Amino acid sequence: MTSKPKAQLAPLPRTEILAYWVLSFGSHLYSFYQLHRFSKEHEAGLQREFQLEKGLFKGFKRDPLDFEWSFWTEWAKKSLLWTLIGHGVISRLTGTFYPKLRVPALTAYGLLAASSLLGIKGVCVLLVHLGLSFSVAQLRKPALSWACNLLLLSTLYIQPLQEIQRGWYKTEEEHYLLLFSVAVCGLRFISFSLEHCWCPLDRGGGVQLCWLFSYTFYHPFFYNGPIITYKDYVEQMRRPAEESDRDESAFSYLVLRSGRIILWWCIAEYMIHVMYMHSIQSNETYLEILPPWALGGLALALVQFFYVKYLVLFGLPSMLATLDKLVPPKLPRCVSIMYSFTGMWRHFDEGLYRWLIRYIYVPLGGSRHGLLYKMFSTGLAFGFVCLWHGGHDYLQYWALMNWAGVLVENGLKSVFNSSLVHSFVEQNFSAAMARRCIALLSAFSTAMLILSNLVFLGGIHVGRIFWKRVFAQGWSTVAPPMLAFLYCFAQIGLERTSHPP
Repeated sequence: MTSKPKAQLAPLPRTEILAYWVLSFGSHLYSFYQLHRFSKEHEAGLQREFQLEKGLFKGFKRDPLDFEWSFWTEWAKKSLLWTLIGHGVISRLTGTFYPKLRVPALTAYGLLAASSLLGIKGVCVLLVHLGLSFSVAQLRKPALSWACNLLLLSTLYIQPLQEIQRGWYKTEEEHYLLLFSVAVCGLRFISFSLEHCWCPLDRGGGVQLCWLFSYTFYHPFFYNGPIITYKDYVEQMRRPAEESDRDESAFSYLVLRSGRIILWWCIAEYMIHVMYMHSIQSNETYLEILPPWALGGLALALVQFFYVKYLVLFGLPSMLATLDKLVPPKLPRCVSIMYSFTGMWRHFDEGLYRWLIRYIYVPLGGSRHGLLYKMFSTGLAFGFVCLWHGGHDYLQYWALMNWAGVLVENGLKSVFNSSLVHSFVEQNFSAAMARRCIALLSAFSTAMLILSNLVFLGGIHVGRIFWKRVFAQGWSTVAPPMLAFLYCFAQIGLERTSHPP
């Protein structure tokens, strides 16, 4: 799952790069337009089947079928937005007037905020998990800590227990919020346990427990992440505030970042008003009759919406964490310029990627002990992600596709880095032509990456129909132009890699 820094790629003529930009941008707009037309033409049928909501914009309906977006949007309206604002106010006041009390105050606030939404019983579930994980970690046996925490995560899939917990709440959404909280906190408990096993702290158990409480109930990251390791959290929270950090700079950052988050939210809402992609993907008949350009637009719209959605879901917590002097993971990189499975994992959810590398991939050997260890470590990392997301059949296919994609990419990289192939390429291809060959190979990788993401976002039936229509039936008509446009996307991605902002 890791790779060495890439060598500087050869520059291409500016006119060629401009052509790639025009073709990439134009193909996005035209395919989105075709999907919009299809959405409006079949709006009545979609309305009858999926109950499209009344839109925020006049004359438009709203597609409500993305569960995650609807779920977090409703919770933000009810309470989460206000509790996050409260966290920011508490942090600023304590940081200004009582710096030594800032961490305890934020911990207490996070615990109270969690109690207000999850209820006492829901928080008690988390406290039981925390206590068991902390107790087993004192034995300093990584294998025992893993076993304990995996057993705790497995409680998410015990139906009799879930029925009991569901009875605590009036709505299904409240129960889902508890499930999300248990899943995300499970990653934190594993992080604490392994850090303690590897580097036992000199401080007493009471101090460690207090830091674990703070880490677990840090409100911006509590429900949905992004993920930060226990080691990073404690080190960053202990750092004194820099003298150069003035109220003016914090305020300007707050205004600018809030403006960006609002813009991302508007883009996400606009997308589900003009393109009913989530409703269309839920009906196999519509997937079968979509025109080719609209089919491509559906694939792009689904992955782009997923990207913009997480800019919002990670953007607000990351902004508050930055104001708290933490260094949150970078926000997701645009999926249209992702040209490899490895890059997707590294740059979309950087926090989860670092977590997997630190606690699964490297401890199991990684790339240090040969190919078999690397395959084994990578496979277990993807297996854990599959289990953590729910372990459903479509997630198993998705994990296998990603595992295979990463292995194939690493295998090809090893082949092209071998002295024989490297010398052949240098003798027979210019640097610019070698880059074009890389982009061509990346176009095929991107096609498989998009297919795997469609399985993750829409299920096995979506991936199956896309495979049939693009590669089985459309191998001579649909696949070639699609790969040509993906080649353009890959060149834009390679350009960004060579000249990062």
